[in-house]
Amino acid sequence: MPFQEFLEHALYDPDHGFYRAGGRAGRRGDFLTSPEVGPLFGHVMANALDVEWERLGRPDSFTVVDAGAGPGTLARTVRAAAPACLPALDYVAVETSAAQRASHPEWVRSQEVAPDSFDGVVIANELLDNLPFVPLRRTVTGWECLQVASIGHALHEHWADAPELDVRFPDDARSVVLQSAASSWLADMHDRVERGRIIVIDYCRLRSVDVGIRTYAAHGDAGSPFEHVGLKDITVDVDLQQLQRLADPQAARPATTIHTQAEWLHQHGIDALVAEGREQWQANATVGDLAALRMRSRIREAEALTEASGLGGFHVAEWEIS
Repeated sequence: MPFQEFLEHALYDPDHGFYRAGGRAGRRGDFLTSPEVGPLFGHVMANALDVEWERLGRPDSFTVVDAGAGPGTLARTVRAAAPACLPALDYVAVETSAAQRASHPEWVRSQEVAPDSFDGVVIANELLDNLPFVPLRRTVTGWECLQVASIGHALHEHWADAPELDVRFPDDARSVVLQSAASSWLADMHDRVERGRIIVIDYCRLRSVDVGIRTYAAHGDAGSPFEHVGLKDITVDVDLQQLQRLADPQAARPATTIHTQAEWLHQHGIDALVAEGREQWQANATVGDLAALRMRSRIREAEALTEASGLGGFHVAEWEIS
């Protein structure tokens, strides 16, 4: 069977959609996403939403699409931050799992798909790395794609001629990962957003030749994706070069900006939020105030969110649409 079909069978749960933790397909709880670290990430995201709301001229209706919203953790922390755009905020939590949608707060629009047309922001936090993908390798005559065969009780990989590709890979690329589903998602969001911004946050690579497949179990590397199927997470680095480089140069969608997550968080005020938290903790620590304890937690949250070898090393790619 094609590798993409194998992924869908390996990860699919008929009652809850893809295996997920924190709302991310393929995640079974082997690591935390940024919104799950604590409320600080949502507060910084609220700052970023205010910047875009201002850029659009403070519209009366400002739509935020949280793609792959899971149980609504990011939505709750954004609202708790009380951004200036809150009176205009139309928060759409897009989630395919009915079980996850049942956990969404009542004030959000909980849907399986994004609205057809809107002004606002699309947020995809650790979503694209979980969309189906196909490993490719170059031959003297073209490309081959990975397929999966069952031999006895074991799964094995084999290679077959690949169909015509809808993306141009660099000439020096020998092994790449075709991410048509991620590219299609980005194109679809471009079509839906009239004015605004698409924000993709993920572990990414800037060059197609550097992209690799990842497997996780018990918070560590889980080896071959063909062993212990269904008991591990299977994800892939998001290929930012591929997302911006289609077969038709006229249809290419270069990102407006690409930063590391640490850089993006600093740009949108995480340092000021941490300083505020430290000040309030020092002023109220002797009282044992719960709010002060929450402020103190900002220091630890910021360390986790900006750690260069962890979440801080993720990339934030933004597409501005005018």
